[in-house]
Amino acid sequence: SGPGPGIGDGRGGEGLEIAADRLSSPTMSDMLNDERLFAEHSGRVKPEWIDVNGHMNLAYYLLAFDQGTDTLLHHHGIGSTYTRSSNCGFFVLETHLTYEQELLEGEPFRLHTQILGLDAKRVHYFHAMHHAEKGFLAATNEIMAVHVDLAVRRSAPWPEAAYRSLTAMAEAHRAVPRPPQAGRSIGMERRRAA
Repeated sequence: SGPGPGIGDGRGGEGLEIAADRLSSPTMSDMLNDERLFAEHSGRVKPEWIDVNGHMNLAYYLLAFDQGTDTLLHHHGIGSTYTRSSNCGFFVLETHLTYEQELLEGEPFRLHTQILGLDAKRVHYFHAMHHAEKGFLAATNEIMAVHVDLAVRRSAPWPEAAYRSLTAMAEAHRAVPRPPQAGRSIGMERRRAA
């Protein structure tokens, strides 16, 4: 279904998708202070995450965001214990990272996560990584993921309890402004011939 402000029952392909034109862009302060956002994952830049440029290497931003996803899944009862007991899991379909300001060795960070869309089998969400003390935005990660039956390696509906929990979070996030980095694509502007 197309973007719309409502939420379906999650079983007929309908879902929650927040229209970008309805919402204004959040400021860093808004995101840091918005208690509706999921902010249970934090960490510190490890020495082995530092590259030749003296800052956190791009691969480790993705690792930190993936660990944040693990925290989010655990919160909704669909973490690694669920995967082992149900033989169902969570596959990422697409991901997009932006790098806003570098993090250095030992610096603390916190993730703020927002659900942007949800349907019967998929979730579209966004992580913002902020410096945990200075508050600046370091990086963002937008993700589309799907619930999967690992026995057949195909998408499957969310378990009822997880779907209710995800829906409650998605509903709380509906009023939160959509991050300006969400939905961005990569490209270079063409230069005009002189």
